[in-house]
Amino acid sequence: MTVFTQQRINQPEDQAIAKRQISTVIIAQNESECIANAIRSCLNFSDEIVVVDGGSQDDTIQIAQTLGCQVYHNPWAGYANQRNFGADQAQYDWIFFIDADEVVDQQLATTLLDWKQSPNLTANAFSALRIGDFWDRWLDSRPEAHTRLYNKQVFRIKDVLVHEGPNIGDAPVVKLSGVIWHYGFRDLSDLVIRFNRYTDLDAQQAHHNGQRFNFLRLLLKPSAKFLQQYLWYGMYRQGLAGFALAGLWSYYMFLKELKLYELERQTNDHG
Repeated sequence: MTVFTQQRINQPEDQAIAKRQISTVIIAQNESECIANAIRSCLNFSDEIVVVDGGSQDDTIQIAQTLGCQVYHNPWAGYANQRNFGADQAQYDWIFFIDADEVVDQQLATTLLDWKQSPNLTANAFSALRIGDFWDRWLDSRPEAHTRLYNKQVFRIKDVLVHEGPNIGDAPVVKLSGVIWHYGFRDLSDLVIRFNRYTDLDAQQAHHNGQRFNFLRLLLKPSAKFLQQYLWYGMYRQGLAGFALAGLWSYYMFLKELKLYELERQTNDHG
C-alpha cells in the first residue's frame, strides 16, 4: 500500500472520486540511445506521453512514435521553454516530466497509479527521489528530491536557463514513494561537455539576476562544494567514483565563477 506524506481532504464517503489523468512530458534531442527506456517506464501510469523534440538528427522521433507517443517538434528554445511547450500541448492538467536519460522504477510507477485513483490531496505538486550513476555505481548516498508531478493549472516551469522546475514557491510538495534512475553518465568527455554547457547557462542566469563576480567566492565555493559532496553527502563511500565526482562538482563551481567574471568583462567592454 502506498503511503502519502500529506493529509487527504475530508470528503463524504459516498462521493465519487474521479480518476486523475497524467500527461507525461519528455523533452529530447538526439536521444535515440536511451529514450525508449524512459518511455517504457512511464507507459503503465501515463494517459498520454508527449515528446517535445528540439530537432533530432537521429531516430528519436521514430522511436517515440513507434511507442505511441504524441511527438511535437519545437526548435530548441531552452529547457524551461521546452517543458512549458510540452505542458501546453498536453491534454491533461497533471503533468509528470522526466528526461530522456531517466527511468521510473516500478515502485514509483505503482505509486502514481495509486495516486490517480486516490482522494484529492491538499498539494498541487509532488516530488520523487532521483539517483544518478557514475562509473557503474549508483550514487544512492545522495538522492535528490525533484518536483516532477504538478498541476499545470496552478504552476508552470519557472523561466530560468538551467535547473528548471515548477515555480511552486512556498506551496506544499508531497513526496512520492519510488525512485527516478538517472542514466546521465556516459563517459568523462560527455560529462565535461555537459558541465561546460551548464556552467555557461548558470553564469548567464546569475549575471541576469544581478550577481557579480567575487574573488572570495571563487576562492571558497569550489572547496566548499567538494567538501559538501565528499563528506556531507557521503560520496567517500563510493570509492574513487565518489572522489572523482566530488572533484568534478568543485570544477563546476570554479568554471561558473570564472564565466561570471568573463561576462562582466564583456559587458563592461561593450558598455
